Amino acid sequence: MGLFTRRSQNVNVQDAAVATLEVDPALAALTGDYVIDPAHSSIGFTVRHAMVTNVRGSFAEHEGTLHLDGADPARSTASIDVKIASVDTGIADRDGHLRSGDFFDAETFPLMTFRSTEARQLGGDTYRITGELTIKDVTRPLSIDLEFNGSATDPYGNQRVGFEGSADILRSDWGLTWNAALETGGVVVSDKVKLTFDISAIKQA
Repeated sequence: MGLFTRRSQNVNVQDAAVATLEVDPALAALTGDYVIDPAHSSIGFTVRHAMVTNVRGSFAEHEGTLHLDGADPARSTASIDVKIASVDTGIADRDGHLRSGDFFDAETFPLMTFRSTEARQLGGDTYRITGELTIKDVTRPLSIDLEFNGSATDPYGNQRVGFEGSADILRSDWGLTWNAALETGGVVVSDKVKLTFDISAIKQA
């Protein structure tokens, strides 16, 4: 069940078919402003290490807001701030290296941010949010494909919506170029990084 459904009808026999927007009332009721619940959300990444395995990590501290528009998905927006110093791969020395000037330089650039500029439905429960991702002092466009997981009222009376999705980036596009060569060929850290998002957001009164 998607947030939005589209049906078409003919205006007359001479005119081309015109798509009109028809909204399920239950889904239209989701329209509003939401705050991301960091306790039940995760923002993570996966990167190839030494050409043979994947290292996974996440950012423990983040906050953000969503605006969902049940009548016009193009008016939906998203804003996320991620605290770089909260990076966690399960290895303290590696996390320290990621915070250093070789990578994120968390002391100088404490936040990674995303600000949406466009939203559209790809079909069914799948949506694409396009915006600007800023890491360090570099801002570049990013598109995130998201699946709408549904809505629910939690035991405390909060109305929640859930989304999950991912996006592939080249870290070098944001100036994250540190690497080391392997004796067997290749490099220690791949340029390609997969970002993952699992979001639970609470509707505001």
